[in-house]
Amino acid sequence: MADTALTAPLRSPLSHVAGRLAAATRTSGGAIRLAELPFLAQLDVRLDAKGTAAEAVGLALGLQLPLQPNTVVRAGELTALWLGPDEWLVVGPPGGEREVESRIREAAGDEPVSVTDVSAQRTTLLVTGPRAHDLLAHGCSLDLHPRVFGSGRCAQTTLGRTQVVLVARDEPRAGFWVLVRSSFAGYLTDWLLDAATEYV
Repeated sequence: MADTALTAPLRSPLSHVAGRLAAATRTSGGAIRLAELPFLAQLDVRLDAKGTAAEAVGLALGLQLPLQPNTVVRAGELTALWLGPDEWLVVGPPGGEREVESRIREAAGDEPVSVTDVSAQRTTLLVTGPRAHDLLAHGCSLDLHPRVFGSGRCAQTTLGRTQVVLVARDEPRAGFWVLVRSSFAGYLTDWLLDAATEYV
């Protein structure tokens, strides 16, 4: 019987515009940097934040799930984003989704927990540089000033009329992650590239 397994290499939603993103970065003279971070592991986790599973899952992942709205907790290669009172998005390195899911389920034991691998649902754009705030402010109604939306903050919002999860990274000058559904990634990238022409 013939082997019917898919052997084609993975192709990210924005692989066809990598050159344009790099060109915009170069021509901005360092004002902005745009790049795709493809294939990050992304797991939607739902459980009772006040139950025993929350603490156990936090210990298993090496980070406590954030309980304050719109905050981010990062430890090692994992980042947990608060999406709701009983919902988080756990982001990890490419290919790590099965291992992270297994750790969550094992830690939760018999406690009710929902873990959904949504890695293929979104891709991630990295937006950094001294003018990153200004670029994103063109199409986002949130106040992105660092005093309001500083390191360790996240929000489900719209950017250029596209639903995204926006994350202010917690390292100095690390900029933002923009998590966008794969089907809208091309449109949003075109929007960002167009808005970035101001800095060329």
